[in-house]
Amino acid sequence: MVRFVHEEYLYLLLLIPAALLVAWWVWRVRRKAVERFAAPFMFQRLAPQASVFKRPVKFGLLLFATAFLALALANLQIGTRLEEVKQEGADLFIVLDLSLSMKAEDIKPNRLEKAKLEIHNLIDRLGGDRIGLIVFAGEAYTQFPLTTDYSAANLFLDVLDVDAVSLPGTAIGVAIERAMESFDFKEQTSKVIVIITDGENTEGDVFEAAEAAAAKGVLLYTIGMGSPTGAPIPVYNASGRQTDFKRDRMGNVVVSKLDEASLEKIALIGNGKYFRGTTSQDELDAIYKDVSALQKKEFGVKQFTDFEDRFQFFLAPALVLLVLEFLLSERKTPWLSIGRLLRRQEEVTT
Repeated sequence: MVRFVHEEYLYLLLLIPAALLVAWWVWRVRRKAVERFAAPFMFQRLAPQASVFKRPVKFGLLLFATAFLALALANLQIGTRLEEVKQEGADLFIVLDLSLSMKAEDIKPNRLEKAKLEIHNLIDRLGGDRIGLIVFAGEAYTQFPLTTDYSAANLFLDVLDVDAVSLPGTAIGVAIERAMESFDFKEQTSKVIVIITDGENTEGDVFEAAEAAAAKGVLLYTIGMGSPTGAPIPVYNASGRQTDFKRDRMGNVVVSKLDEASLEKIALIGNGKYFRGTTSQDELDAIYKDVSALQKKEFGVKQFTDFEDRFQFFLAPALVLLVLEFLLSERKTPWLSIGRLLRRQEEVTT
């Protein structure tokens, strides 16, 4: 595997075509100035030691030196060893509701932000477990598959909002099916799905999907975000200022209520547990403790574990070219001039 550690330095290579354009323009201006000053044969007499060829040669040496320096600064590395690192853990899919009702503020700052905070905290505690994220509203999508790259998982989580899934609704059953499709059942790892939602399922048969997951040994945990009494859903303008609450077609304010009965039934079918989300508690932490108590299986992750620097392959020729450019004079080389003169005399005599 080959990579550059500092890819930003490769932009220095763009200086080379720019420098060629500038050099061509300077050469044209210089030639016109010389032609206005004197005829070519007169200029050769006025500056007999000036070399016509050494100036472009020195310029070419500088260009090549610049290219090699840019590659050296980018620090080419080559992976020299492929190792299979054994890791032990469970496969955990978070299924997160991104429907508009998750903006209700009966949990501070709101249902969605509280859920994201808990997921961040969970990711920070993971050690060897693989985590994936399914997001859903009226449809379900894999935000990121099962991974042990926790930094990348946090980045994907940061950008989530209710507009990430355009189709309105709450398709919990579809989200469970999407998570099931993403599991690799050939690997005998413990598999867990954690559903974080307000429970107002509007699409598909969620209980049928839960039964199918349980039949394959997948544990289902549910976290209900919100309160049974419900809360209105605030509407914000482009500047982030609240302008109203979501209303139905009759103009009445929509109140989003937590459907605890459905979430309790899903957890019961899936041999897991139900938790009600609160502002103060971390329900995912309790679930992770349950998951950690499971018998965990070993799985292998192939990765390049050893990289060696190769910047010296570019730094050495760059230094050599710079030294040559410094030592090369723009004046004619005497022994070459004498050689040309002797050849001309031989041509005259013959």
